[in-house]
Amino acid sequence: MPLSEHEQQLLEQMEQALYAEDPKFASQMQGAGARRSARRRMAVGVVGVVLGLALVLVGVNTTMWIGAVGFAVMVGAVAFALTPPRRKAGLGTVQPDGSVRRSTPGKSASRSKSTKSGGSFMDRMEERWDKRRDDGL
Repeated sequence: MPLSEHEQQLLEQMEQALYAEDPKFASQMQGAGARRSARRRMAVGVVGVVLGLALVLVGVNTTMWIGAVGFAVMVGAVAFALTPPRRKAGLGTVQPDGSVRRSTPGKSASRSKSTKSGGSFMDRMEERWDKRRDDGL
């Protein structure tokens, strides 16, 4: 039985809140999509290494530049295979109603908090530090 639109929105909000609160746990709980993406990246990496090795061997027999390009292809393929894919979901803060407010680029999470809400001791110290640094410039 498919979920209603309201239930889908609630589920999406819960997923966003989970990712915002604990991104490491959320990334571990990703399903087959993440494993499929990792397998695809690994397969592209292996193909790239084989292609680069072939270019290195051709470069040994012909010219050094082809071998250098082959080596660069191998290094790039290994780097592509071993780096995790970029996440689409950005960081944010969970609001009392359960929604996630995305952080604006260039501002830290401590700057977006107001001093009226209190916050933790470290948040207040960071805000004071930011004010001093901004006033000094």
